[in-house]
Amino acid sequence: MGLKEYIIRRLILVLPTILGAILLVFLITQLFTPEQRAFLYIRSEKDIENIPNYIKIYGLDRSAFEQFGTWLSQVLQGNMGYSRSLEKGPVLQVMLRRWPATIELAIFIAPITILIGIFLGVKSAVHRNKPLDHATRLLSISGYSLPSFWLGIILLSITFALTGTVMVGRVSKTTENTIYNTGLFTRYTGLLTVDGLLNGLINGRPYGYEITLDALIHMILPITVVTTINIAGLIRLTRSTMLEALTKGYIITAKAKGLKMSEVINRHARRNALIPVVTVSGLMVASLMSGLIITETVFSFDGVGRWAAAAATGGERGAPDIASVVGFTFFTAFLFVFSNLIVDILYAYIDPRIRLG
Repeated sequence: MGLKEYIIRRLILVLPTILGAILLVFLITQLFTPEQRAFLYIRSEKDIENIPNYIKIYGLDRSAFEQFGTWLSQVLQGNMGYSRSLEKGPVLQVMLRRWPATIELAIFIAPITILIGIFLGVKSAVHRNKPLDHATRLLSISGYSLPSFWLGIILLSITFALTGTVMVGRVSKTTENTIYNTGLFTRYTGLLTVDGLLNGLINGRPYGYEITLDALIHMILPITVVTTINIAGLIRLTRSTMLEALTKGYIITAKAKGLKMSEVINRHARRNALIPVVTVSGLMVASLMSGLIITETVFSFDGVGRWAAAAATGGERGAPDIASVVGFTFFTAFLFVFSNLIVDILYAYIDPRIRLG
């Protein structure tokens, strides 16, 4: 089977997976009362007063089968309810407005974590039981042991002690005022580092570069926390798979033929060792893009994760924001389904034998 046929086959299999995810999310909503489920349909603040009417209109007191059809049709139209957490508005719109902040973190975290994790994991395996291996293992064990919220608070405390500034949010208050209140900042992508550069290059606004620098500075601590923790698992996994690959017969044969050790590692051992690493990396990227709930909350970073945490802990009336929680669950499920699809395609590219399965 060629790579193109394999990709088509995987795309077809994605459909029942997505349907299963939709059904599971719907079944979870059945645990709530009709009044709570009504928030999955309202579109504005004034609609909250008409909850009894929404229960009748959308048949929330009818059978689950009838409700599923109605709810699915609303979701396909983009209506996932009304968010009352941190930012009020239709759930889909709020998610899309907050997603760029999360993506901006993921863009920096993912390549740093994957490249350094694989590099150190390979080096650790090649130099097994040597000082570099011991140092790398100490780093990975430390990363495993540190809770993200604790590390975040420690870094905030150290930064405040050194600079007198609490490094929270996406930018400083002064920069925030320039972005949101002056009307002198054009938002192109929602990524402040990119938009700052574009404002400088396209619109000739010199403060755009200052915004980019400010945004980068405010991302240093969240990036450090998430990278430190995620890199630990990637190092350990890469090291173990690399050690296993180095004991394979084809590696021993390659060495016996007189190939350079660097060529044996780079062309043979590492390629085969990367297959399980690709899985973990793909799921890690999906996790990053679906929101860093704890890290975004600790650093008051206005991404999807912080919004989801606020929705789960209580809306404006002290009760969980059902529509936002369900919308976030739906959003996360889609991300993981498509990340698994990409991982499967990468599998087939790295190891063509997988296509024959």
